[in-house]
Amino acid sequence: MKRLLVVVDFQNDFVCGSLGFEKAKELEKVILEKINEYKNDDIIFTLDTHEDDYLNTIEGEHLPIKHCVKGTSGHEIYGEIKEISKNYPCIEKETFASKELLHFIENKPFIYESIEICGLVSDICVISNAIIAKAASPKSKILVDKKATSSPNLKMQEMVFKVMQNLHIEVI
Repeated sequence: MKRLLVVVDFQNDFVCGSLGFEKAKELEKVILEKINEYKNDDIIFTLDTHEDDYLNTIEGEHLPIKHCVKGTSGHEIYGEIKEISKNYPCIEKETFASKELLHFIENKPFIYESIEICGLVSDICVISNAIIAKAASPKSKILVDKKATSSPNLKMQEMVFKVMQNLHIEVI
């Protein structure tokens, strides 16, 4: 059976830009290893995508830091992973979870053995897309590797890992 790796929002603005944090840079090597591990399976990338009017959106009201504006370097995938991502589907999303990811998974003519979510940020977009994957494919094992995701708020991250486990998402 096939597996799916979902690389969530590993973009410049979350790694070294307006919302970047030191731990995010350390994930590049781990995510590269994951991509190599899944090279005979399916891989998909999500991209947090905003327009110039971001600060006037509901998200912008709650997080008033412009980031991942389409057409800017902050929107691009970070580091060596940028070039690799060109070989795989990339989904742009304007909010935390991706409806397009849900459709990508549920429209497959088969059920994935497992779906692994990695990337940024663990307590916002990673958990959101892990739940989307669970909804799209309830018979698949959903995995989140603690070493392949992070957050600038480590206390919140630990709480989110517990919430994911409670939702039968395997945190490894």
